[in-house]
Amino acid sequence: MSLDSILLLTTEFPPQPGGIGNHAFHLAKGLQKHGRSVTVICDARSKAGKEEAIFDANLDFKVIRISRKRLLLRTFIKRIQTAFIQNKKNKTVLASGKFSLWLAAFLSLFFNRQYVAIIHGKEVQLSNSILKYFTDRSLKRFDTVIAVSRYTKSLVARLELKNSIVIPNGFAIEKRSDEISKKSFAPSLITVGNVTERKGQHNVINALPLLLKTYPKLKYHIVGIPTEKKKLEVLVSQLGVAKAVIFHGRVTEKEKKRLLEKADIFIMLSEMTSTGDVEGFGIAILEANALGLPAIGAKGCGIEDAVKDKYSGKLIDSKDPVQLKNALHEILSNYEEYSKGAKTWSENFRWDIIIMKYIKTLENKQ
Repeated sequence: MSLDSILLLTTEFPPQPGGIGNHAFHLAKGLQKHGRSVTVICDARSKAGKEEAIFDANLDFKVIRISRKRLLLRTFIKRIQTAFIQNKKNKTVLASGKFSLWLAAFLSLFFNRQYVAIIHGKEVQLSNSILKYFTDRSLKRFDTVIAVSRYTKSLVARLELKNSIVIPNGFAIEKRSDEISKKSFAPSLITVGNVTERKGQHNVINALPLLLKTYPKLKYHIVGIPTEKKKLEVLVSQLGVAKAVIFHGRVTEKEKKRLLEKADIFIMLSEMTSTGDVEGFGIAILEANALGLPAIGAKGCGIEDAVKDKYSGKLIDSKDPVQLKNALHEILSNYEEYSKGAKTWSENFRWDIIIMKYIKTLENKQ
């Protein structure tokens, strides 16, 4: 069976934000670039759809967006109908995201195709036992299950899947042309990501009273959709650290790059939420690394695959302010070494490298 045509089912897709969508976009783009014919089925996540229509018009592959209906069942039915029609034209099905896994597993009952699941973390950590059951059963129907990190793969170890492998997330961002110099007198920390419990911005804020004793001019920049901004503002006020925290909200890619270039250290102290939501990898860390920013990341999640401890940054307990202070001191004291290490480390995760791992995996399963 050839690898000429691929159907990619994904729960997210640009221009709307989201790590799964970003991954799906670069996966589709890379496969198309290497001679595959890719069709993407995803949700239409904006009301008017104008921004998405403009985005899709500039792509080299086909994107079919399913509008979300008030009655969720109607949306599900439309997804299934569209997938059935498109699957008649494709020989390989890639599924990324919770519902996509279910849909692809359902298609496998009717079509003899190559089915590949891509798991990021939260879709295999469901608190609802019924949904968890459906996901587990779905994963067992795939020819290959690709986890974006060793941590994510460990989350499905209980299923004893014989066809699971790890292919890390990739990233695409321009390199910084000039050298980054440290500003240890007023270090600038930055987190890029949805402002939520999982991303762990609150863990950084909780550590600020201790950090500011040593670095009184320290600034912490929070970039991303302000989902739980109000909660953090209350915490900032309670701790009296308002002067050190800057909320930027959602920004353009150009503005994000500018903010990263002005920062000294990228920080992501993610944690598992009560609903089982986890950080599967942490691609934003590699984007920052490529610009010369060392990273401080949390242990016990997919970030452990995104940070090479004592080389591209430091891994710490997300809840321990003392460990954060020590990591900050270690990096600032050896900034040039860590900055070079971060750039070198990031080269392993560029999409031109990652896409070849996907192609090799798919071809080996033909």
